[in-house]
Amino acid sequence: MKRGPTGHDVVTIESGEAVRAFRPDDLPPRPPIEWTGERQRLLERATLALGRLDAVSTLLPDTSIFLYSYVRREAVLSSQIEGTQSSLSDLLLFELDAAPGVPLDDVVEVSNYVAALEHGLERLHGGFPLSNRLIRETHERLLASGRGASKDPGRFRRSQNWIGGTRPGNAAFVPPPPAEVDDCMAALERFIHADDPGVPDLVRAALVHVQFETIHPFLDGNGRVGRLLITLMLSNAGILREPMLYLSLYLKQYRAHYYRLLGSIRSDGDWEAWIDFFLDAVESTAAGAVATANHLLDLMQEDRGRLAGVGRSAASAERVHSALCERPILTVGAARDRLGVSYPTAARGMDALVALGIVREVTGRRRDRVFAYDRYLAILAEGTGPE
Repeated sequence: MKRGPTGHDVVTIESGEAVRAFRPDDLPPRPPIEWTGERQRLLERATLALGRLDAVSTLLPDTSIFLYSYVRREAVLSSQIEGTQSSLSDLLLFELDAAPGVPLDDVVEVSNYVAALEHGLERLHGGFPLSNRLIRETHERLLASGRGASKDPGRFRRSQNWIGGTRPGNAAFVPPPPAEVDDCMAALERFIHADDPGVPDLVRAALVHVQFETIHPFLDGNGRVGRLLITLMLSNAGILREPMLYLSLYLKQYRAHYYRLLGSIRSDGDWEAWIDFFLDAVESTAAGAVATANHLLDLMQEDRGRLAGVGRSAASAERVHSALCERPILTVGAARDRLGVSYPTAARGMDALVALGIVREVTGRRRDRVFAYDRYLAILAEGTGPE
């Protein structure tokens, strides 16, 4: 449905020239979202796919094994949309204090995203409300170090930003003036907590994401916080028991269409086209996460079955293998620390895994060697290679 513009221009003066900044109307959309039979079917399919993903999480021997890597996979993908070149392996090496293969600033940004997401989820699980305060806290962690550290981490902006172009006067899009940001975000917070938002929780998350991106309340990091907000909303609504759904891979694959849809909402009010896209993204991503979890489980069981043939080293190899399922890049020292065993025990287990071809040493060094669970990492890293 094309409602016309979903906001109005506010003319301000920036550096001596008139600038038209867009102030979005408050949510929910007016007139309300049109629920055709096809759109209802999209919602049902997305909801069923989320149910299957939720069911898989209950079958996992230890959800933390997968969540550690899933969160980092999302951090890599969301940051790649903004232009960083880090891979999942780069991030894991950085966290291991081993040298990544990309500029340090790139991997620091990805690591900050992990910290921001984990902080937000931890606060929600502790009973803290999903609020502007929490959004600012996650932003503060996102820009805690690296290139964005000078862009007012944790504070809504007090100056005009823009998207595309070299200045607000020739930009592709100019978000609301700074004087409007607090009111826009307060209205968004009220919609997040509305008892009857007029739409299902899954669709509410879709609407909130777009509204946040249109407000662009921070000087930097808006895209990453906006995608992080989807995860926080789904978790807050109890749609998934474990935060295993991350949409950045889908948004990266269809990035140009995604940006066109954001623009069409602002100019034409076509919320329905965005909701259809979002529900497709949820269904596709949930199905992909189920397939990934099943592939990882199959690989774990296959490789665990091979360990019986290593004789007296089998017990230590099994323990190191378990550690690698949670951290697919490790040193012997890191395995020792995680497992609480002696260094010789961890080394014996790692050597057995190398001999079986399950694990590969990646540095070629005699000291400070780093080992990668290659096949496991390849399943996790599918689609995360830098462009």
